[in-house]
Order: sequence, then C-alpha cells, then structure tokens
Amino acid sequence: MSSTRIKRAKSPPRRPSRGPQRRRTVQKSRLNTLINALPMSPATLQRAANWTIGIGLAAAVALAAHATGVTAKIHEEYAQAVGRAGFQVKKVEVVGADRIDRLKVYDIALAQKDRSMAAVDLENVRHDLMQYGWIKDARVSRRLPDTLVVDIVERTPAAIWQHSGRLSLIDEKGVVLEPVSVSTMPDLPLVIGPKANQRAQDLERLLAEASSLKELLAGATWVGNRRWDLRFRSGETLSLPEGETDAKAALAKFAHMDGANRLLGRGILRFDMRDPNRFVLRLPHEGQVAPSKLDDARDAADAVAAAEGKG
Repeated sequence: MSSTRIKRAKSPPRRPSRGPQRRRTVQKSRLNTLINALPMSPATLQRAANWTIGIGLAAAVALAAHATGVTAKIHEEYAQAVGRAGFQVKKVEVVGADRIDRLKVYDIALAQKDRSMAAVDLENVRHDLMQYGWIKDARVSRRLPDTLVVDIVERTPAAIWQHSGRLSLIDEKGVVLEPVSVSTMPDLPLVIGPKANQRAQDLERLLAEASSLKELLAGATWVGNRRWDLRFRSGETLSLPEGETDAKAALAKFAHMDGANRLLGRGILRFDMRDPNRFVLRLPHEGQVAPSKLDDARDAADAVAAAEGKG
C-alpha cells in the first residue's frame, strides 16, 4: 500500500511594513517643497546656514571671553602696548574757553595724564566736564601721538541771582555759573528770591514785550513764587500782576505811558499795576526829596491820572 505525501503550500514571504518608510518619504517631500519655495537656491541656503552657525559660535566665544575677563585683559594689554609705543597723554589743548577758568578744565582733563591714548575714555572725560556750570557743551578727541583736544561751548552770563545772602552768576536758563561778590558784580540785571534763577527765561520773554525798558532795568524780584517786581536804575519799583499774559499786558501799558509822559526818573517811588483796573502810584513824602522833585512826581501822577481817565 503506497503512502501518499501531502505537501503543504508554502506561505508567501512576509513583506516588511512600509508604514514608517512612507512617513519618512512624506516628511522629506514636505521639506523639499518648503526648501524649493524659498526665494534662494539650495546652495545659497546652505551658505546662509553655515554663516549663521559660524556667527552664533563666534558670539558664544565672545560672551565666554567677556564673562571670564579675557576681553578686558586683551584690551588692557593692547592699551599698554600703545602706551609703550609712545602714544600717551602728555598735553591737553583747550579750545573755546574765554570766560571760564582754564585751570579747572585742565584739572579735569589731565586726570588722564600718563595714560595710554588708547585707554582714555573720551565720553567719561566729557561727562566730568559737563558737571562744570560754565560748560554748555564739550567735545573731547585724541590728537596723536600725545594730545587730548577739549573743544568747549561756554554759557553766556545773563543775570545775577541773589538768594539767602549769596550772589551767583547765572545764564539765560538760570544755570548757576559761579559765585560773585559785590565788588566783582558785572553790570547785569539782578534777580532776587527763591527759584528766581529758574524764572530767568520768563523774565527775558516778559522784557521782550517792552524793549525800551530793558536797558533801564536794575533788577527784578520774584515775589511769592507768583509774580515780578521790577526795579529801575532811576530808583522806582514796578509791581506787575500774576500770570505771564497779564504781566506782559501791564508792562506794555507802562512802557507806552512812560514813552508818552516820562514816568521814570521823576521821583515816584512805586508803580503798582497788580490790579488791572487800577494804576496806583506811591509818591515820596515831603522832606524825602527836594521840593522841585516832589512837584515833578506830582505832575507825573497827574499825567497818569489824566491818561487813565481818557482810557
């Protein structure tokens, strides 16, 4: 009896899963699409990437060097080498200093003496100079091999400020330039009172409305941090109202009346214009001035009264 063998069919080989390959292919396809959409060739993009990586590495190295003090050490060594080569601060040239004390400028600038020209901090020297009241602006530069050049713009004295028994020279913005004594006071208007120096520009604008009176002014007092009393060289005081607009109107009116009736220099002690509806005059008493001067003051008062009546 013959035996029959039953052959089992061989199962086909199992194909590897293509799922991951398909995902990688899709990702590469998207990346290629994105790269192709950029307005540059792949070669240019590669160079840009190389530069970006290089700059990033250089920045990282520089930060590390700065953090560890390597940069400062390199700069110091460089400055010393420049100094050893003969480039050291030995002279200071000051330009534009007419009124200020040049020795003060030299003292500030020569703090850099015998230092390497490369080590001089020009901005720091300028900062120190700007603390000096007389200096409105300054520029500091190097002139090799050994000179610092200091170019100065000075402030212009505009008035003398009297406060708490002290006299100080100030500019048009009220910046204090230097103390002065009675014997060395220049021929400038005197402003008196707390914060009167900060009102110097206001006074300048006020007097611009009556230029004929400006040359006759001896001084001004900032009263109660509200208003001005003007004192003239001929001895009179003019009290102005509060507020810049009202003060300008009053001063313009006074200038017109003085031009028409010559009010100044006639013996009147005070003109009070604080009330816009009243012009008050204070006359001297008998015995304070000569009879002729008293009569002249009374005539001036009558002229003012007549002008006010017509107004």
